[in-house]
Amino acid sequence: MLWTAAFFVVPLLIMAVYSLWQRVGMSVIKEASLANYQQFIGKSYFLQSLVNSLEVTVAVTVISVVLAYPLAYILAERVPRQWQRLALILAILPFWTSYVVRSYSWLLVLSEGGILSNALLALGITPEPVSFANNRGATVVGFVHFFVMLLTLTIYANLKQLSPSYRKAAADLGAGPVRTFLYVTLPLTLPGIMVGAFLTFVLCIGDYITPQILGGNRELLLPQTIMLQIARRSDFPMASALAMVLMVVVSLVYLACARWLKLERA
Repeated sequence: MLWTAAFFVVPLLIMAVYSLWQRVGMSVIKEASLANYQQFIGKSYFLQSLVNSLEVTVAVTVISVVLAYPLAYILAERVPRQWQRLALILAILPFWTSYVVRSYSWLLVLSEGGILSNALLALGITPEPVSFANNRGATVVGFVHFFVMLLTLTIYANLKQLSPSYRKAAADLGAGPVRTFLYVTLPLTLPGIMVGAFLTFVLCIGDYITPQILGGNRELLLPQTIMLQIARRSDFPMASALAMVLMVVVSLVYLACARWLKLERA
């Protein structure tokens, strides 16, 4: 509790206090005010950065779940037991590479002179180099590459805890493979899906590196907007207010997921 208070609660309270101050000129006015939050609501580019972050995060979460569940199911149910450990090691290999290096690697693949563009040129599909980087799609690809493996691990762990007797009972009652999956396997593995999806949401919506490298600054996400307030304006109170907005969004998503999981387990 002391560790949590010192390294989480206290910094959060300091940031909350900072968000109520204002930067005027070169000085900070240390008087409580909601001006920063009013400015967040009143200026469209602040709200748009939040909308951009939510759109990218939801897209990444949905795509990652759709790709991760079949992979986790294959690892848990189709790969022989003696090979599962090796398969898991291969699945988590991307985690052994630096996060920044992975983002720059995708930039090399998706850029105008990258591997993908050169391959399309060699095959005669495009008459000139094409860039797939510096846009929202490249950001989503970079995120999905990382979070698919994270979701695969959480779903795999849930699938391994699922007793085979449930599916055998469903088969004895006349359910086919599809109905067994839809009414037995999928509902019982929803906690693993939701845990992985929530972790993906939290890590993705607060990430600064991948959008900065792959997004090309064509549309700002909220973490980039926060960094701009610090790097270019030295407006720590406004940056704190934006960070508090981000914390509120994450907290609301957590409450929604926790309540939904409680209903599912009931």
